[in-house]
Amino acid sequence: MPRPPRPPLQQPPRPYPRPRSRPHPDARTTVPAVTADSLVVADFGPRRRASRPEGRPRRGTNPYRRLFTIPGTRAFTLGNLIARLPMGMFSVSAVIMIAGARGSYALAGAVTATGLAATAVVAPWTARLVDRHGQARIAVPATAIAALGSLALMLCVRYGAPDWTLFAAYAATATTPNTGGMSRARWAYLLKGDPVRLHTANSFEQAADELCFMLGPVLAASLCGALFPEAGTLVGVVLLLTGVLTFAAQRSTEPPARGRTSTATRSPVRAPGMPPLLVGFLATGAVFGSMEVVTIAFADAQGHRAAAGIVLGLQAAGSCAAGLLYGALRATGPAERRHPWTLAAMALLMWLPLLAASLTGSLVVLAGALLLAGMATAPAMVTGMTLVQHRTPEGRLNEGMTLAVTGLLGGIACGAAAGGWAVEHVSTTAGYGVPVAAAATALLISVTATTGRPAPAHAHAHAQASPQAQAQPQPQASPQVQVQAQAEAQAQAEAQP
Repeated sequence: MPRPPRPPLQQPPRPYPRPRSRPHPDARTTVPAVTADSLVVADFGPRRRASRPEGRPRRGTNPYRRLFTIPGTRAFTLGNLIARLPMGMFSVSAVIMIAGARGSYALAGAVTATGLAATAVVAPWTARLVDRHGQARIAVPATAIAALGSLALMLCVRYGAPDWTLFAAYAATATTPNTGGMSRARWAYLLKGDPVRLHTANSFEQAADELCFMLGPVLAASLCGALFPEAGTLVGVVLLLTGVLTFAAQRSTEPPARGRTSTATRSPVRAPGMPPLLVGFLATGAVFGSMEVVTIAFADAQGHRAAAGIVLGLQAAGSCAAGLLYGALRATGPAERRHPWTLAAMALLMWLPLLAASLTGSLVVLAGALLLAGMATAPAMVTGMTLVQHRTPEGRLNEGMTLAVTGLLGGIACGAAAGGWAVEHVSTTAGYGVPVAAAATALLISVTATTGRPAPAHAHAHAQASPQAQAQPQPQASPQVQVQAQAEAQAQAEAQP
């Protein structure tokens, strides 16, 4: 006899809904529980951290580490540092090589001054070609011509060629591209629309400048003294070619060439706010040039001329450390407001070497004063370069950067001449008044230009724009920055519990 079918089991009602196998991120799985006097609901759903405001870095994150997570930045920075190191080697190597072979420091100084003047004329044209045709297409042949000029100078000195050949050979090195300006142009392209990280990048570049110009002369003097007089020039040529080739090979981070249509844009020299800024760079360069000559003369008067390089190295070290610290801090306010304050700090701290030399006459005290005074130069340079990036017309950034560097070089030459005249005709102590006067001049130029210059047009437009205009999309960042932002967002999502 067949058994009757068993009735289906009655499942007790579930006190809570069954969770899905893959819950939606916004779904919540709750379990109610009743205690003696209250009802408790436990939520076992996924949790999300509160999102940070857009553009604000994670607390405790090293800004320089975040800077170099952008794809391709480490490679072009390495090549740029290798190419930038010889910039502080060539002039010292040329002086040692020419003075040792011809026995004339006057001839050596005249040859290096000729090369500086030729660079001031040729460098802006080279930068204009870089903007028009691209960095890799122009920088590599320009570097090859400069390398041939350095090798020609070495051969002319070694084999006793006439003096005029030395001038001609060293003038050919004026085609050396401004690798620091090209690196800053890459950062400006990659970090477009991200002023926080652009400030950090500019600070890093300024610290790199100080580091290279601090190590370059020491390396050149060591090579020429330990090996042979031409060793500094040879090593500098190898480093320059290697660095530029490595830098130019990184095509993914290179700003796009503007072509011949960019010639219709306004020249950086005539851009609003650029003329007083370039004159300010001239005065700032006079601070560097005069400080170097006067410090060498002061150390020589104290009977420790060999220690002058160490003392000047402390000044560069202070500037390098201040540049890195300034880049790690979050910049507040526009660069137009910060620039006069940084120049005021530089003008104030430039009194320290003058007081140390006049009141103590001690080289050790002077070294400490130069260390502190050097800490004010990097913030002023970083803010000034940021203003150059803001005021240079679109498509002429390399040219604008090179004009600023040309102004610095011209100021270094003028400051060295003024400092040498003060040391020879007044005293070595009074010579430290030249950098004080130059820093005060730079501050006066900046204050006058800021007071007489109207507020930027974009500020008025933002203040007077309608809600519809303010709702327009902002400039997009470069593809590298967008890729990095997506990677950071994905990594943050995966790290959530």
